[in-house]
Amino acid sequence: MTNQAEQLFKAYQTNQPLAKGVLEFSSRKDAYQVQDEVLAFKEANGEKHAGYKISLTSQETQDLFKSDSPLYGQMTDVTVKNELSLSDYNEPLVEVELVFLVDEDVNGSDSVEQIMNKCRVAPGLEVPDGRYEDWFPKTTFYEVIADGAVNGAVVMGEAAKYTYEDLADVEGVLYLDGEEVKRGHSTEVLGHPVNSVKWLAEALESKGKQLTAGSFVSSGTFVLPEKLTTGTYTAKYSNIGEVTLVVKA
Repeated sequence: MTNQAEQLFKAYQTNQPLAKGVLEFSSRKDAYQVQDEVLAFKEANGEKHAGYKISLTSQETQDLFKSDSPLYGQMTDVTVKNELSLSDYNEPLVEVELVFLVDEDVNGSDSVEQIMNKCRVAPGLEVPDGRYEDWFPKTTFYEVIADGAVNGAVVMGEAAKYTYEDLADVEGVLYLDGEEVKRGHSTEVLGHPVNSVKWLAEALESKGKQLTAGSFVSSGTFVLPEKLTTGTYTAKYSNIGEVTLVVKA
């Protein structure tokens, strides 16, 4: 295991963030290698690889991190929540996302219609959190990759089968204690959220991996993230349903 992976895993375990720039990465390949090594540490500690999150799926977020493409992070079973405490996190944010539940293995060569047939979709919320001090949006592209795409938690509502057309222009509205915080549309996610899942399947295949049945994919945010605070968050999606996250101190 590399020193970078050891430091990131320690920061994750102790919730003691690293200073930005303390870890150096020479390439995207090296950063993903560190991500894999951090995941191996988590698995050795009893966690199970459960799914993925995809980041930088809009032009606005790509511009923030000086990127020309999305990136992905690997998430474990302990990240799936419907309630959490701020004290367990560093500097958490909240995002409005649809979550794909993969029922059949997805191939990079699959059409978007085939991917929709192989997945169910749930209303979701994602909680990004970085293992760096003052991380958003000041970390680098490689730092974000190495840190598992700054994954913190994911919340899923009831999943169902949908068509490509059903997800073409879904509106998502985020509420905190009943007050609207922000709203956005599924078109912000690479034009359509299933495009994000196809991108992931292709990215994994380029590394000799596959998007397998039983995984989840948090497909990308409809809005720029908001700082997470205590209270009850609800995301309501046109035609898809809603999901709730309770945040304690």
